[in-house]
Amino acid sequence: MILLLKQHKLRKQFESLRPQLYRIAWSWCHNADLAEDLVQETYLRALEKAAQLKEVEKLKPWLMRIMSNLHTDCLRRRQEFVDLQDLELEAESAEPCEHTEQQNAIHRVRCAVAKLNEDQRQVLTLVDIGGFTYAEVAEALELPIGTVMSRLCRARKRLKGLLQKQVQERPKLRRVK
Repeated sequence: MILLLKQHKLRKQFESLRPQLYRIAWSWCHNADLAEDLVQETYLRALEKAAQLKEVEKLKPWLMRIMSNLHTDCLRRRQEFVDLQDLELEAESAEPCEHTEQQNAIHRVRCAVAKLNEDQRQVLTLVDIGGFTYAEVAEALELPIGTVMSRLCRARKRLKGLLQKQVQERPKLRRVK
């Protein structure tokens, strides 16, 4: 009976975290279907292993650890990557020029993030997209907090360098009258 109550409580909390988990999964997979599968598999694994969770307050890092492990397993099974140019993005602006600029910026950032190594990309997405604290990321990925901080620092520096390089390599346009 206690286990059923715990599972019910976990389901409610998991559902509240589902959008955040999905965003992180999508940032790792760059594919809506794979991200949804990863979140669903995380949900199933969490319910199966609910007895292992000692403190319900640590649900978020615990779920991230499960999702991270499942993602790593998935990468080992399939060495397949999605071409970021094939992804379609929704327009938020009515102005075509603004939409194009926004799409180009999003595309440049996604390409740069995709060039980061997996360890850096995981930490960067958990902190900057998922809003996790360093301690939560350390617990979720089973890393020392110093490692999380150094990976995040290196990821941000590399991302900045990649984005600056893209800007420098863009052709300069001249205004023609």
